[in-house]
Amino acid sequence: MVTVMKFGGTSVGNGERIRNVAKIVVNKTKEDKDVCVVTSAMTQVTNSLIEISTQALDVRDIAKINNFIEDLRIKHEIAIDQAIFNHEIKTEVSKTIESSINELEKVLVGVSYLGELTPKSKDFILSFGERLSAPILSGAIRDLGKHSLFLTGRDAGIVTDDSFSCAKVVRLEVLDKVSPILKDGFIPVITGFIGGTDDNQITTFGRGGSDYSAALVGSGLNADMVEIWTDVSGVLSADPRMVENVKQIPRMSYIEAMELAYFGAKVLHPRTMEPVMEKKIPLRIKNTFDPENEGTLVTDSAETCNSVIKAITTIKDVILINIFGGGMVGVSGTAARIFNVLGNSNANVILITQGSSETNISIVIYDGELEAKKCVRELKEEFGECHLIKDITFDKEVCVVSVVGSGMKGSKGIAGKLFDAVAESGANIKMIAQGSSETNISFVIDEENLENCLKTLHKTFIENN
Repeated sequence: MVTVMKFGGTSVGNGERIRNVAKIVVNKTKEDKDVCVVTSAMTQVTNSLIEISTQALDVRDIAKINNFIEDLRIKHEIAIDQAIFNHEIKTEVSKTIESSINELEKVLVGVSYLGELTPKSKDFILSFGERLSAPILSGAIRDLGKHSLFLTGRDAGIVTDDSFSCAKVVRLEVLDKVSPILKDGFIPVITGFIGGTDDNQITTFGRGGSDYSAALVGSGLNADMVEIWTDVSGVLSADPRMVENVKQIPRMSYIEAMELAYFGAKVLHPRTMEPVMEKKIPLRIKNTFDPENEGTLVTDSAETCNSVIKAITTIKDVILINIFGGGMVGVSGTAARIFNVLGNSNANVILITQGSSETNISIVIYDGELEAKKCVRELKEEFGECHLIKDITFDKEVCVVSVVGSGMKGSKGIAGKLFDAVAESGANIKMIAQGSSETNISFVIDEENLENCLKTLHKTFIENN
């Protein structure tokens, strides 16, 4: 039995939590033969690295770099003291951390004097969050009597291309790199979020990429289970900050989990499902602070339940772009030109719909007003002289709501009941999209109506079923 256990930033937020994670890992070894750990950075460390990497561009902010490095050093020294009690192990880990922090300081000072922050150097800087947490967690596991060592994602066999900040996996050498470590009785602690190129350049998978790293390690090892340990007991039916009486979902399919992750559920990174889905490796989402809770099990088949809709999610901070023009009717290649412009603008497209009249195309993208204005400007430049498009507008006071459930497939009247509930909440639907899998219906409403809409939908489809 091989189990891959991934722990998020809140799970390793301080030294006491790191020691708690180490105890969970050691307890797991009593159940399963081999355990492999993937860890995130400590709470807020990645955010602070992003901030300091930008501030470092100004050579006048050297003092900020010095203060940041000192704060980072103190944070991790305190964590070591809380997580590791054996003096010899503590000293060894402290030296490792000190060496990494000194290396980070040199890189930040170099960025400051050069006045240049490339994607390559930014990935290198951001990698330090996990490269600092992994040795401490590994040390805490050793402190509890188990053999352990720490590895970066590249050392663990995750080989990527050089698309820095959003790296793509080229191949997995995890079996060759990690299996011998497991056979020797060690618990490997691998840095999440990080991969590396063939020439050993560090790359990252983007925010939330530690979940994806765990899935890649699980796939590479042909693991029996991948566990994602976070601060909630599995997947919930809605955001508890906006909806009362939310329910824990005991079981769901890969497709349902993928849809939820893509449309705003923070408990999973959207790319996590791909590696485990390919090899049909079960994935379980558990709570580090309530380890006895079974959480949510994700497999290739969903659990039958009374409600056809299992969960409701939302995405804020989006922009709705509407493209209108009778000249688009019957003209081939128009959509391709639109998407080419959006691609060149680096717009992250979430939803797309086109009316059957071909006079309107609606697109939802991430990010803020400046990005939307850039897209609108470049679309107008693309179509300014051909008169295919009459007008292009955008609306930034909107959000996307998605309802997910495999029970919707083939069920009659769901859409009608759904939109009746939306109308009852007082929200006005601006755009609708449904995927071919029929496990998801997404729509756009004004953000001011979001909370009422979520409460009404939850009560109608989940609480009352």
